[in-house]
Amino acid sequence: MKNVLLSATVLTALTAAPALAGGFGSYSGTGDWTGPSVGLQFGNIDADTSGAAASSGDDDIYGLTAYYDYDFGSFILGGGIELDRTDLALRNAAGATIATIDSVERFALRGGIDGGRNFYYVTAGVADVETSAGAAAPGDSSGSFYGIGYEVFITDLVTASAKALRHDFDSFAINGLEAEATTIQLGLNMRF
Repeated sequence: MKNVLLSATVLTALTAAPALAGGFGSYSGTGDWTGPSVGLQFGNIDADTSGAAASSGDDDIYGLTAYYDYDFGSFILGGGIELDRTDLALRNAAGATIATIDSVERFALRGGIDGGRNFYYVTAGVADVETSAGAAAPGDSSGSFYGIGYEVFITDLVTASAKALRHDFDSFAINGLEAEATTIQLGLNMRF
């Protein structure tokens, strides 16, 4: 929770500074979501594994996003990629590190309601997780994810975002090993 509060404080400072300095301009009220965007995101990841090597852990996660959205008027549809890094140690009940999650990559589709300067959406897609060995060597896995998100124009070029995602992975090198991960992230995006 401390990390989420710190992240929210940093996000507020980063979005307010350019607006106060006149760097990115102000929001004009057009609310057109069509076009590409790139951004930074940060938050928390919580993961649990079951089956052959039960473990759990949580840590910070941060990364880059790139999307293209099309505004149909009252509905927005888009797709993109997300590349996140973390150093999440998955520990068993005895406290031994089973493995470490190093990164999560997502190929996402999203769609939702155009609320003018607000974009409320659902998202889903495929994801890959990369791990490094600890007491076990689970390797990497592909899987799926789904979730909800919100994005709002701060200025005509800058948006802030928040999202919660649930991930399921089940193709590790260890037979029977499955992982579930939840991420909650805040983001700052440039729209073009």
